[in-house]
Amino acid sequence: MDVALRQAAEAAKGFMPPEEGLALHAAAAELPGGGLICEIGTYCGKSTLYLAAAARLVGAAVVTVDHHRGSEENQSGWEYHDTTLVDPRTGRLDTLPTLRTTLEAAGVEDVVTVVVGRSEIVGRWWSTPIDLLFLDGGHTEKQAQADYEAWARHVRPGGRLVIHDVFPDPADGGQAPYHVLLRAVRDGFSEMSRTGSLRVLRRLF
Repeated sequence: MDVALRQAAEAAKGFMPPEEGLALHAAAAELPGGGLICEIGTYCGKSTLYLAAAARLVGAAVVTVDHHRGSEENQSGWEYHDTTLVDPRTGRLDTLPTLRTTLEAAGVEDVVTVVVGRSEIVGRWWSTPIDLLFLDGGHTEKQAQADYEAWARHVRPGGRLVIHDVFPDPADGGQAPYHVLLRAVRDGFSEMSRTGSLRVLRRLF
């Protein structure tokens, strides 16, 4: 991975450990030239930079989708709430300005397109086949399943589905991404690799 982009990714706000970020990058770097990478759940752009670095290598494009109001665990009173991301005018979380700064500073705006909106709504009108789909949006059962339903059908046969925060043991974390993994396997995805909580699958048909 490009050294400067790796340093930028590791320094960016977010929750992805470096080894998982590198595994995400490696999965995207295997794509055919000119492919499309779609990320659901941008936050402040940490994982986006790993994907952007891979896109540069293979001539792909990255589209990242988020409403930028934060997931449930990012809200006030929850464990992952960051007061520096609260808009003082509205009192609401707004990660979009930080994302803009992250992408601009890293110089990846030429390969990353930001879509601001709820993933399940954007997914209704989306029509372009996806070569790699990275699911890392809301982690409630309802939202995780909604993200999968809206986007997994767009992954082309042979394409990749990457799911973050997969914890089979409830003692390690929430179960929603794990349930999405089980559903994906039933739907024709085959698991290829595991790195920490990151799972890489391939669509068989």
